[in-house]
Amino acid sequence: MSIFKLLGFYWDRNAIPSTIPRHSVERVCFRFHRMLPQFVWDAGVLEGNPFTFPEVKTLLDGVTVGGRKISDQEQILGLAESSKLLQEKVKTGNFVISKDLFVALQGIIARNEALEWGVFRGEGKEKNFTPDVALGEFGRYSPLPTIPGASELTRLFHEGVAALEKECPPFERAMAFFLFGALQQFFFDGNKRASRLMMNGILMSHGMDAISVPAARAQEFNEKMVHFYRTKDGTEIIVFLDSCRDDAPRHEEPALHRP
Repeated sequence: MSIFKLLGFYWDRNAIPSTIPRHSVERVCFRFHRMLPQFVWDAGVLEGNPFTFPEVKTLLDGVTVGGRKISDQEQILGLAESSKLLQEKVKTGNFVISKDLFVALQGIIARNEALEWGVFRGEGKEKNFTPDVALGEFGRYSPLPTIPGASELTRLFHEGVAALEKECPPFERAMAFFLFGALQQFFFDGNKRASRLMMNGILMSHGMDAISVPAARAQEFNEKMVHFYRTKDGTEIIVFLDSCRDDAPRHEEPALHRP
């Protein structure tokens, strides 16, 4: 079976960049740590979280922010906590593309937000509900149905990861894993967030800088994801993510979100 048929989508392999800047794992982890507030804020904006960049920095410094919903605060803290777990795994040489880590990251990201968290769909108490993805004017995308025990999702995950590790170089593997997790919807919620973290784990563990989708490009990202769900062609979103690469740290909040 081809990797495209196994994963459930395809992409133009010629669109993958041939060279990506490489650094030491220590260096990419340091950059990830220094840019954590920016990465968390970017990810929050993609989820529609109203926290501003200064508020994210304040919250990550251990100071609560008045006037914000507890659920919005928990989402920001979950993004930060899961990012720190990922960084620790990479920094200590313990990052692997595994179901255990994927589940652990999602369990932090979607805590008190998803129907269930920290399990694949069907492994917890909910055995039947199958979520879908809203595509606006294009309707909805439905993944594999939820079944008790999540045997099909688990099989698909392990076979997909094995194919990615066998056939794809690290950068291509990272991009494809993100789309794999986003498409197959292994969880009730938090799929794109958890899959982007795993994507960045693959990148950083191979000396490549983590990628964050800038808040200012959230609409572009969402439009390209809708195209991906509709067509199962990942080329456009992979090219987009590649364009988000930036070795130079961003220190300032974009002017659009200044008070």
